[in-house]
Amino acid sequence: MHISESRRGAGIAPTSNRLLGGLFAAGVALVLNLSAPAVAPAKPPATPANRNTMGAAAVDSARQLAADREPGTWMSAGRTYSEQRYSPLTGVNKASVKTLGLAWYGDIDTERGQEATPVVVDGVLYVTSAWSLVKAYDAATGRLLWAYDPKVDRATGQIACCDVVNRGVAAWKGRIYLGALDGRLIALDGRTGKVAWSVQTTDPKQPYTITQVPRVVKGLVIIGNAGAEYACRGYVSAYDTQTGKMKWRFYTVPGAPGDPTNTPELKRALATWTGDFWKYGGGATAWDTILFDPKTNLIYFGVGNGLSWSQQIRSPGGGDNLFVASIIAVNADTGRYVWHYQEVPGDEWDYDVTNPLMTADLKVAGRLRHVLMQAPKTGFFYLWDARTGKLISAEKFAPANWATKIDLKSGRPVENPAVRYTDTKAAIVQPAPLGAHNWHPMSFSPRTGLVYIPVTESSTGFASVKPEGFKINDRSYNTGTISGSEAITKLYAQPGAPARGNIRSYLQAWDPVAQKEIWRVPEKDYGASGTMVTASDIVFSGDWSGMFSAFDARTGARLWSAPVAANVVAAPSTYTIGKDQYVAILVGARGLPPGVVRTSAVSANNSRILVFKLGGKTELPGAPVGAQAAVAHTLNPPLMTGTNEQVIDGQGAYARTCAGCHGAGGVADKSIPDLRYSAALSSLKDWNDIVIGGARKAGGMASFKSVLADGDADAIFHYIVSQANRDKAAQQAAAKGH
Repeated sequence: MHISESRRGAGIAPTSNRLLGGLFAAGVALVLNLSAPAVAPAKPPATPANRNTMGAAAVDSARQLAADREPGTWMSAGRTYSEQRYSPLTGVNKASVKTLGLAWYGDIDTERGQEATPVVVDGVLYVTSAWSLVKAYDAATGRLLWAYDPKVDRATGQIACCDVVNRGVAAWKGRIYLGALDGRLIALDGRTGKVAWSVQTTDPKQPYTITQVPRVVKGLVIIGNAGAEYACRGYVSAYDTQTGKMKWRFYTVPGAPGDPTNTPELKRALATWTGDFWKYGGGATAWDTILFDPKTNLIYFGVGNGLSWSQQIRSPGGGDNLFVASIIAVNADTGRYVWHYQEVPGDEWDYDVTNPLMTADLKVAGRLRHVLMQAPKTGFFYLWDARTGKLISAEKFAPANWATKIDLKSGRPVENPAVRYTDTKAAIVQPAPLGAHNWHPMSFSPRTGLVYIPVTESSTGFASVKPEGFKINDRSYNTGTISGSEAITKLYAQPGAPARGNIRSYLQAWDPVAQKEIWRVPEKDYGASGTMVTASDIVFSGDWSGMFSAFDARTGARLWSAPVAANVVAAPSTYTIGKDQYVAILVGARGLPPGVVRTSAVSANNSRILVFKLGGKTELPGAPVGAQAAVAHTLNPPLMTGTNEQVIDGQGAYARTCAGCHGAGGVADKSIPDLRYSAALSSLKDWNDIVIGGARKAGGMASFKSVLADGDADAIFHYIVSQANRDKAAQQAAAKGH
């Protein structure tokens, strides 16, 4: 189904990849033809201990292709072009891992989520933090070599769908490449951190952001963007690594009929939409995974949700809405379309398929196949032929009610009609929008043949807002959906309905050929964390209980754990300096683990880069900062003064504007401040000074004056006070044993 048919019968008909090559020879908008540079013989590995080469970041195609000749270097976020996050190192093994200890750490001077994988090349560890800051450390000693702050306007946090995070950098020929939250692509000198060039990849007047890792491919740096909840049209661009000049751009959804950027494939995709969706931008941003495969010379990227989520609003006549929720393959040199596979035709559940992709050579049905793999939000594990996009297999790796199976002949999901919703029909969908597997890196071991996936189970309710009441505000969510209503509550009360909200999470070992689970390790506290696997058959992963652990890759047995005093969402990397193998992990996510207190003077969520080695003796600070005590929060809100009408209005305004950061229903999901506990609840004036006046802009809470209608800020205040009083009563009842 790499070419899919519209639900309405008008779309791109299934055809062969050979026919596609001729059909779409005209290419994509803003494409410039590039000649493919020859790959030179692999250079001898650099010597990280040599201070003369330190910080050179001398990565090129030959060196990246020969990454396994330098197993002690981690040259890109996924280590190799395949992005398997597999290390051939064996110094830390099942016998020695019990002596793994902290070698060094560095405090990260930003809060919020820390999601980057450390890149280590020529003796330097490069890592990004929230707000797109970059730090370079001596990989052996932890000495800070340089730091770079792109000075992102903190008001940009207002349009950052899911936190002001950054997932890392790319290294290439002496430079470090950063995608900044405000849409800039920045090239830094690897030795000094000084800016070599900077380009604005987005229209700064539109609500685009960047949180992903740039990928460098044959002298081109590839970058996408986010913003599909606001008012954006997705695209992926390629820039010359030396000059910053754009070489090609691929749009992921059509523009209006007659738009000059509508290439042949986009003109055909236009037939799979109805209505004037382009007025809203269309969405479908490619905000995370990008993968280059040197065997096929293809770049693959995943595409996100349409705008709005509600298809009744976005495309009222239905249709597949290409290329929403699709994998797209383009020629690496030119950006020209080669094939696509739409995982969720007409998606309306925020089932982005921007989740990690990886390539591998697997023996399938007795034949060695070069495959592309993904475990996306949908709960189905996909295996495709990497060259053609032909579906090989797809099975559920987690509970999912939106489809019963994937039809291997047509490639389409066999959808459950009950999960479609309108303004008059509510539905329950599983997984919920954050998915069975989101952006958190998975890993694959060619030794065990298993993929290691951080899995979460969840469900949510959906209904559409009335189309006539839908209005775009490019500084708040425009999903066009309702997640809480009496109709949804009734659905959850029916026999057989799944549990509501977050259910459980676990680390899973999945056999991609047999398409079955081999083992799982349940998480104590709900949440996902990225993984890495080594040739010692060890899987490393953190958790939301404040631990970083090593597991037996064949059995799931826990071999080692270390407390890290923070939640962990990022994936680790590993490298060698001299004879020592190091394991590096960036920690710090929303909030703190249960019972953990702040011990960092510069970060309330104890954000740090931690680097371990065998026999490491360094200890993390243990003294609470500001004489904190490890006590549970106690709600102490003011008495209710708002009217019922204000509370109801506030609930709607909060869901549209605040819930993305502060949590659904006024309850933070380990997120930036839980407003029920806010000291600002003691004064409506203080509240409005923050929400309307921007009193905390420096901390990322920009003014919402231009976003909220008159009276909305007051209404949200009264809604939160109402929620806090309700939950205070529940706390008191629980304390009395009621």
